[in-house]
Amino acid sequence: MRSPKDFFRPLAVGAPEPVREIPFRPSRMLHFFPPNNEKMRSKVPSLVGKVDVLVANLEDGVPMAEKDAARAGLVDVAQNVDFGSTQLWTRVNSLDSPWCLADIRAAVIEAGHAVDVIILPKVEGAEDIHYADRLIAQLEAEAGLTRPILLHAILETARGVANVEEICLASPRMQGLSLGPADLAANRRMKTTRVGGGHPDYLVRSDPDPDNPDADRATFQQDLWHYTIARMVDACVMAGILPYYGPFGDIRDTTACADQFRNAYLLGCVGAWSLHPDQIAVAKEVFSPSAEQVSHARRVIDAMGDGTGAIMLDGKMEDDASVKQCQVVVRLAEQLAASDPELAALYEMGS
Repeated sequence: MRSPKDFFRPLAVGAPEPVREIPFRPSRMLHFFPPNNEKMRSKVPSLVGKVDVLVANLEDGVPMAEKDAARAGLVDVAQNVDFGSTQLWTRVNSLDSPWCLADIRAAVIEAGHAVDVIILPKVEGAEDIHYADRLIAQLEAEAGLTRPILLHAILETARGVANVEEICLASPRMQGLSLGPADLAANRRMKTTRVGGGHPDYLVRSDPDPDNPDADRATFQQDLWHYTIARMVDACVMAGILPYYGPFGDIRDTTACADQFRNAYLLGCVGAWSLHPDQIAVAKEVFSPSAEQVSHARRVIDAMGDGTGAIMLDGKMEDDASVKQCQVVVRLAEQLAASDPELAALYEMGS
């Protein structure tokens, strides 16, 4: 049996000490790019400062023949691009693939000085995190890194969802979780071929009109992912890590993309994946509270004084729970404004 005191000790001699609290840095959009594609890789410097996180994708979307090129592309951008306030993450291939070991080694040994987070796909239990955790610690020691690289897991199987709490608690290296709707749908045998979003056949129907039972009845499309996102958010908050919505595949439908992102935001997610430049602006808008929301939250906090009791404000009751909700909004606005001059001006906070 392992002592709880060992949880925050390095898993390899010479590895950096694990973090005790996951730092919050803006990560409203995790923008993926294929590092094996030289043209796309050349655009990385122009995206620095415009997106919160750039993700060098080594997994899905990279042909088998180009896995080595993708790995080399990750190392190239890590060694030659100044990322400033933008984070550099990488999604490696899954643990059961023949490329994962080389991916993680390159990410830590050759790119570790620049890589903030390694995304691990198809995580199904704590054992997956334990393996990657020890391996990364050994490589950090070999590379002489002084700060730990964090781990982010993707929920893409029913077993992963069933074990989500133990995954979140498996290591102090855990930074967060993302929903992987396409692989999860396939694993669950869900009857949808969409990558994220709703489905027109997943709906509720209004009751028939008793005076005209044959009349058309209104239908309302439902969210296929509500349960999974809510469970993921609860597990992440319990463990002190961050939840994210994953990809929305219909690039052209920015309206539905915004709706899906907003559902996730309202449930507690801090960001989502962007697969195309058009989705960057969508994620930035959705995962940043509006000026009106921030202004209202400030009014409630100011009006509540010490935060106890109850008051009426604009005809609505506000109490201690209201203050806690409003503090979440204001705290997020302050964190975003600290690195975003436009939002600082919008929120009247100053940069």
